[in-house]
Order: sequence, then C-alpha cells, then structure tokens
Amino acid sequence: MSKYQIEQDLTLCIGCLACEAACKEKNSVPEGAFYCKMISVGPRLAKGIPVTDFVYMNCFHCEQPWCVEACPTGAMQRRGKDGIVFVEGDLCVGCKACMKACPWGVPQWNINTGKVIKCDLCRDRIDQGLEPACTTKCTTGAIRLVTPQAASKKKRREFAEKMLRAEK
Repeated sequence: MSKYQIEQDLTLCIGCLACEAACKEKNSVPEGAFYCKMISVGPRLAKGIPVTDFVYMNCFHCEQPWCVEACPTGAMQRRGKDGIVFVEGDLCVGCKACMKACPWGVPQWNINTGKVIKCDLCRDRIDQGLEPACTTKCTTGAIRLVTPQAASKKKRREFAEKMLRAEK
C-alpha cells in the first residue's frame, strides 16, 4: 500500500480548480493533459436546491500498478520506500502501454516531449518534508495529504459519530 494518499472532504470543495492550477504550474503540465483533475458531478437536488459536487481525481499509487507492469522499458516505476508511482522520463520511449493499462486514465501524453507524464504526489516536495502543490493551494482545505491509516481511522470515527447521532 502507498504510504500516502490525497483525501478530499466533498463538503468543503467549491470547485475553484486551484489544485489543478497549482499542479499544472509546478509540474509544467502542457495544455490538454493533467496530473489531477476536478470532476463536477451533478447538479442534483438537495432539499430542493440544485447542488454540484466536485470530485478530486489523481493517481491512486496502486500497490500493484498495472501501468508499471505494462511498461516495457522500466520508465514507469513504484518507489519501494513509500509506494509512489512515477515516470522516469529518460527511460520513457512514448509507447503509451502504461496509458492503455491504467483503468483510470491516469498516465497522460505530453505532446511537447512525446512521452508519458503522471502525478507523482510531488515526490520532490515530499522528500523535502513538504506537501504536494495541489494540497498547498486548496483554498478551503478540502484536499490534503494523509496516510491510509489516518484516513481509515478518521472514516471509522466519522461513521461511529454518525451512528450515535442517528440513535438519539
């Protein structure tokens, strides 16, 4: 399991796209490609009012990533120390096998270099003890870097609190 993941609180997200902009700027992501994407879902009616939710999507940094297995050159890699999946650009030959292998469409084509690019959770920043660019620019604190254990513990606590409220 990856040591890190991005957690989103849907109730806080306003769909401002600051996360996308910060990511594109930090990583020089070309037009048409993205490392992370905010997807709008809706509108739906909530108490008679139309509401749109915004869902943050980035690489899941899978434990057994299909993109890594599909890569014939070893350009797509998974770091052993923390499970971050990344592209070693010098090894990429642009065959797009990883793009075809990923069921979530995470690897993207860089039209400027003719190579594949993808979210690596800003591993250079993580190695310096910093957060990924997307989380640092989130205007409402809706997305944040967490460990899977912390996320699971929080979800269990929230569920238990919700059950207690329902009993009252």
